[in-house]
Amino acid sequence: MPVEFDPEAAPALELSRIAHRFGRVTAIDDVDLAVMPGEIVCLVGPSGCGKSTLLRVAAGLEELQAGTVRIDGRVVAAPGMSLPPERRGIGLVFQDYALFPHLTVLDNVRFGLPPGNGQRARAIETLRQVGMEAFGDAYPHMLSGGQQQRVALARALAPQPRVLLLDEPFSGLDTRLRGQVRDETLHVLKRNGAATMIVTHDPEEAMFLSDRIALMREGRIVQIGSPVDLYCRPVDAFAASFFGEVNRLRGVVREGRVDTPLGPVDATHLPEGTSVEVLVRPEAMALSLNPTGEAPIRGRVEAARLLGRTSLVHLSVPNGDGAKIHIHARMPGQFLPPEESDVAIRLDPAQTFIFPD
Repeated sequence: MPVEFDPEAAPALELSRIAHRFGRVTAIDDVDLAVMPGEIVCLVGPSGCGKSTLLRVAAGLEELQAGTVRIDGRVVAAPGMSLPPERRGIGLVFQDYALFPHLTVLDNVRFGLPPGNGQRARAIETLRQVGMEAFGDAYPHMLSGGQQQRVALARALAPQPRVLLLDEPFSGLDTRLRGQVRDETLHVLKRNGAATMIVTHDPEEAMFLSDRIALMREGRIVQIGSPVDLYCRPVDAFAASFFGEVNRLRGVVREGRVDTPLGPVDATHLPEGTSVEVLVRPEAMALSLNPTGEAPIRGRVEAARLLGRTSLVHLSVPNGDGAKIHIHARMPGQFLPPEESDVAIRLDPAQTFIFPD
């Protein structure tokens, strides 16, 4: 059965006031983060934001410069002291999997286990968890990328660590295989129950895998919360745009609203006269060919493309001063109006965000 994490439990991994510099470059800037037993937390952000450095500090692969690392309440790193990775009770999975090429799959998994009569049985059981028990006598070069990833995961899980750290574990896989392997990995992690921190640059992957997401930028955590929180309640324009395409509009708050080419947007939470940026997700626009009722905003179709589960429609919309703006709308299923045709646009305020410019 999957292990559900208890948000009221004591953290399995706790990072407090972590700071790290490489010369004059600040990689991590006073970061606090806790991961609960059974919880999966994904660190996401653009390249160079500090997410991999934070994971390496937690693992003991990067010397701690400031702050404290605790695992199950025990201090494993603080200024002047640091336990090596093998004494922290953690499991590690790297981007390149780091399997020993001269060892069989079974021996790779046995490598980190204490010697004894139960070592082989534990390794076989862990391989069974990831669906690789039939490949115990194979060598890494005989496996596909997805199979190697599962062996690396089994090796990390075999010692039954309280904390599991994964650094871009799926980035070396092609798109089709990546989806399959991360689905399998999610179920293994949930059954295992270890507190898990995963570094990824892929927002969709983070939303698929995580109970909570920590979004990083320039060494700091910008926002942390559930995938729904970050997608539907972003704290700023960076957070809103990181998790999906947005159409960007500008305006000024007048009488509690902002008038945009797509219609008025509520802004009662902002002072009168504030210059703002309005971010509209493509799926926030409902398009129709034959609107009924009150005349809505209209747009001219420039192109329409089926993208599988959704259709992407390129529109030009009058901006009110004689010019036009280009926007993207995304509709479920097949919605392919002819080029140069007109469509009606209705805006969903739940997918429209306003931030001071």
